[in-house]
Amino acid sequence: MPAENLRWDTLVALKNSPKGNITFDPYWSERGEDIMAGCKEAISLSPHSRVILERLSSSPLQKSCFLGSSSGDSSPGLSDGIPASISSTGSVPDSNTKHNTLSAAPSLKTECEQAVSDEAKDDDPEAGVSELSSPASLPAISLLSPKAMETAGRIIKFEEEHREKAKMALKLRQEMHEKLVAAAASSESEQLKRFEEFMELKQRQEYQSIRDMMDRETKESIGRQEKLKEEQRHRMKILNLRLREAEQQRLREAELERQRQAEGRERLRNLNTIQEEILQLNQLLEPSTQTKTELPPASLSSYSTRGNQLCSQVSEVVRKTAEGEFPSVDDMTVAERALHEMRALIRLMQEEVAKAQEKKKDREAEEARRKQAELQVQQEAQKKAAQSAKERAQRKGLQNSAEDSTLKWYKALQDSAAQCAQAFEQLNSPKDVQTKKLKLELQKAATIPVSQISSNSGSQLREIFDKIDKLLAGRAVVSGGKSVSTSQHPQGLDFVSYKLAEKFVKQGEEEVASHHEAAFPIAVVASGVWELHPRVGDLILAHLHKKCPYAVPHYPPMKDGTPVGEYQRILGYRVDDAGVEGQDSFLKRMSGMIRLYAAMIQMRWPYGSKQGSVPHGLNQGWRWLAQMLNMEPLADITATLLFDFLEVCGNALMKQYQSQFWKLILLLKEEYFPRIEAVTSSGQMGSVIRLKQFLETSLQSRQISPPKGQLSSVFWRS
Repeated sequence: MPAENLRWDTLVALKNSPKGNITFDPYWSERGEDIMAGCKEAISLSPHSRVILERLSSSPLQKSCFLGSSSGDSSPGLSDGIPASISSTGSVPDSNTKHNTLSAAPSLKTECEQAVSDEAKDDDPEAGVSELSSPASLPAISLLSPKAMETAGRIIKFEEEHREKAKMALKLRQEMHEKLVAAAASSESEQLKRFEEFMELKQRQEYQSIRDMMDRETKESIGRQEKLKEEQRHRMKILNLRLREAEQQRLREAELERQRQAEGRERLRNLNTIQEEILQLNQLLEPSTQTKTELPPASLSSYSTRGNQLCSQVSEVVRKTAEGEFPSVDDMTVAERALHEMRALIRLMQEEVAKAQEKKKDREAEEARRKQAELQVQQEAQKKAAQSAKERAQRKGLQNSAEDSTLKWYKALQDSAAQCAQAFEQLNSPKDVQTKKLKLELQKAATIPVSQISSNSGSQLREIFDKIDKLLAGRAVVSGGKSVSTSQHPQGLDFVSYKLAEKFVKQGEEEVASHHEAAFPIAVVASGVWELHPRVGDLILAHLHKKCPYAVPHYPPMKDGTPVGEYQRILGYRVDDAGVEGQDSFLKRMSGMIRLYAAMIQMRWPYGSKQGSVPHGLNQGWRWLAQMLNMEPLADITATLLFDFLEVCGNALMKQYQSQFWKLILLLKEEYFPRIEAVTSSGQMGSVIRLKQFLETSLQSRQISPPKGQLSSVFWRS
């Protein structure tokens, strides 16, 4: 159909019409406005509606439009009137008709006119453009169209449906909004509750953290206070200890001072006693008291002169004490030596007097002896028989004392030491302050280097030896920051030699007794000094024999009239006011000195320039061991000394004498050891067991291990 071909043009016309430009507001229903509230233009038909209206006036269109309309509400009079007016006159109805028509449907005027206009454009746009008549009549005809009425009804129905849908949607949206608001309110309430719980938890945590921090700070503060208190207590304790030590030191010093005062007063009393005794003895030496004796005057005069000299020595010592000082130990030694010599003079004089009286008696009894000649011959025969019997008994048994040659050697060494001590008597008992200082410096220079010798000395041994050698050679050495030499005093060399030898023996008595390994470094230095300065070696032997007579070997017999304490001192025991030292301490000291002696006889200073034999070598060790086995053993001491000597010197003797040495060891094991067991009590078996184990191990392996602490081979004597 031609109208169908114009649908596109109709759509274009609707697009360009004011109704087509109306904007749709989706929220009009929410605001309560009318759907056409935004359209303010006056309702009018376009010029093209004429062509559409003319075509609508034809019978087929009219029939199709009005008769075929589904709207049953249209008036038949109105439908019949519209085509009649159009077909007869060809113009639009007048204004009255228009007004009546519009009054029938005033609310749908604009929509109907627009629909009619659109349909006219769709049918024939070109005719509408060429045939334009009166535009004012077209809207009235268009509004009377059943199709327009139907369209308007549909629009109204659609608006109502849309309004209902909008109301339902609005209601649903309001319900949904209320639900959302309720859900949001509930969610917000829950979140607020959670937030309040979170804030409360955070507040509790902060409060707990602050409380923990305060507790921690409190504990730290308490800990610091406790630490400060502990430090204060520790400082107070240290201070109290120091005060206590200072008080103890003060008490010790006071006690020492009291002891010194008591000892000084005791020495002063002894000195007065000695002076009184020596003066009384000196009166016995006066010639006036010897008128009845038959001694020659020259002999009496010599005794009197010597007695006066001894009294002068004692008076010199007493004169020092008159100045307010107590006599020293050296002063007492001088006084006691003078007293002993005075007693010796008295004994000599008494012996001479006794001899003179005996001669007189002999002359008087000469005739009586002749009468008894036969009786004396018989008595001498009996004595000879008893002596021969005693000699035979001695051949079967062992000796109780050393050999005569050994005793002579022992006495010669003691006399040499006594002469040396007497030679430096003036230096040993100085009268002026300068000599006292020199004596102390010389004594320090001699004893301090020996005290520095130990098992850890190593390369320092040569420095110590050189220092001692320089001192004995008369060269200056530095001691205590001062230079000192033996040439500063005529008796300096004798004094240093004596004190040096005494110190070597004292090191054996103390250091070696406590640390056996120290015997070798001390012995190698002593051996080097002995080789270059033989007099020092003799003094070492003299001091060693005096403190340990078993190193001779010699068992001093007890003479008649000798006090027990004095005899024990001769045997080597230490005797003081507290009494005699214990047996363990005595054996320990004897062991240290024997170990030092055993080390000295096998060592040689490796840096010496002298060649040939040494003055005191391994042959002396063989002599000592042989003589020990020829003497009756003593309980405890013999087993101890044999074990110490063999442990130190056994390896060197084994290498030197080989098979002869093993014969001697076998003799010791089989014949001499039973004698040791016989004289040893059950409480003294420690040293005996050690010696027995040593002998059994040595004989079984035919080997004696080198002693512990032994120095390198360059120190051993060839």
